[in-house]
This record gives sequence, structure tokens and C-alpha cells, in this order.
Amino acid sequence: MDYNECIAFLLAKANQKSQSYMKKKLQPYGLTTVQHLILEVVMAHEGLTTGEIGKLLISDNATVSGVLDRMAESGWIKKETDPEDKRISRIYLGPKVNELKPLLFNERESVNEDLLKSFSTEEKVLFKRLLKDFL
Repeated sequence: MDYNECIAFLLAKANQKSQSYMKKKLQPYGLTTVQHLILEVVMAHEGLTTGEIGKLLISDNATVSGVLDRMAESGWIKKETDPEDKRISRIYLGPKVNELKPLLFNERESVNEDLLKSFSTEEKVLFKRLLKDFL
């Protein structure tokens, strides 16, 4: 098998392309692609713990925790101590997000549209389903 037929190679190159494109779109906001992904999770499910966010993103707690710390420092999220268990922090959207939320959604949609612009509607649905099944 030729290297450019290898699934791992193709997935890696597709990931590089999509991450590079998203990085350019997020640069004006001062967000990384991982920070944006975490924001998307928090927008959908405010009040999650670091561990819960890590499970949703299939990422380890140490990585998520470090990213959350930097996001809290820059006002993207707020960490609040759980009233029933003081050892746990719950994650909420910071004040910075409210004004930028529609713009961030538009950037994500723009990236999705541009990356899949050569696909038919049926191919887009199939591609997304195959990627989800792969995870």
C-alpha cells in the first residue's frame, strides 16, 4: 500500500488542514482550536466539571484543566466551586463570550462549509456519520 492510501496518513492530513483553517478563523479572537472546542461544550452544557468536559472531548483531565485555567484568566470562562462539594469546580461562560457567541458560531459554520464545499449534501451527511462512527 502506498503511504498516501493509508487511513492514518489521510486522517492526519485532513486534521492538519481543518485545524489550520480553524486556527486562522479564530486568531482575531485570541482563541486556539482547543479553547474554541471547549467553549462549544460549555455553551451547550454550562456547569460541567473539568472531568465531564474531558470525557465529552475524549481528553485527559490534566490537559483540559490547563486549558480551562488559561481561559479563565482571559475571561472566556468562569470557574465556580460546587456548593455541595468544595473540591469540584463547575465551568460557566465568562462575560467575554456573550457578545462574541454569534460570531464564534458563524466562524465554525464558515469553516464547516468551506471544508465540505466540494461535497454533495448526501456526501456531507455520510462523511459526518462515518467520522462519528469512527470515534
